[in-house]
Amino acid sequence: MSTTLTTQEPSALAEDAASGGRAGDSVFAGFSLGAGILILASLAAVALFLFLEALPTFQAPAEEITGGAGFWSYIWPLIIGTVIAAVIALVIATPIGVLVALYISHYAPARIAKPVGYVIDLLAAIPSVIYGAWGTTVLASALVPFYAWLTANLGFIPLFAGPASQTGKTMLTVGIVLAIMILPIITAMSREIFIQTPKLHEEAALALGATRWEMIRMTVLPFARPGIISSVMLALGRALGETMAVALVLSGGPLTASLVQSGNQTIAAEIALNFPEAYGLRLSELIAAGLILFLITLVVNMIARAIIARYKEFSGAN
Repeated sequence: MSTTLTTQEPSALAEDAASGGRAGDSVFAGFSLGAGILILASLAAVALFLFLEALPTFQAPAEEITGGAGFWSYIWPLIIGTVIAAVIALVIATPIGVLVALYISHYAPARIAKPVGYVIDLLAAIPSVIYGAWGTTVLASALVPFYAWLTANLGFIPLFAGPASQTGKTMLTVGIVLAIMILPIITAMSREIFIQTPKLHEEAALALGATRWEMIRMTVLPFARPGIISSVMLALGRALGETMAVALVLSGGPLTASLVQSGNQTIAAEIALNFPEAYGLRLSELIAAGLILFLITLVVNMIARAIIARYKEFSGAN
């Protein structure tokens, strides 16, 4: 009898543990599914709210819309200004962020890499209004002589056509400020991906006689390509939706091709500057502009997912 009990007790305990594990898995799966559904429901609710509130703008006569030429004539300059600011920020921040991440992960000694990494991460904690205040009081005035030089020497290029702004509050200044703001995103994410590169790949490349740069080019960068794209697209979303820094730095005005003249505007800054006093159809216009920005961000994320899916077949494991 005692032998039978002894042999049955472990199996009973195992069954209880297995049933408890299955119950825990079910609960966790249910919470995970609920969280996913909640996110999708929230996204759908935001989209529905924006569409319903913007509907009067799409139905209103063209002459009642700001500018008197219809909603699309009003929103196109804002879309172009938003894209220009984001592109400038990415062009500046992406190579710097990737190079800094490579330096921290593969070149710098530990006593230097950790402090540099901490400083880069701290940049993400600075509020955007601080960046805006610094950009409008320090950076803008410091760039005025540089803008005058660009106009004098490269003014034949439409991007640097004069007259240069005397305050420095231009689209190029906004792009530089946004580049500094998104730099921590690109650097931090790229650094984590670079660190995860399989050591066997790196050691194999070095053992075959590759230099450190050749090893990085052949193993680290191909492995990290989807992660780099993800970080850039996440930074792009931040740049597209940035409000306070742009509103403080940019001296808004009509759309212009020159980056050193006063002018241009972004959707987010347009909403922030005009929303507090808006009512009626004007309020619907700003909400419609927000809907357009929402759609732009959604399209950018879909493109990013498509690009990542194209390269996801490469893995350090295979």
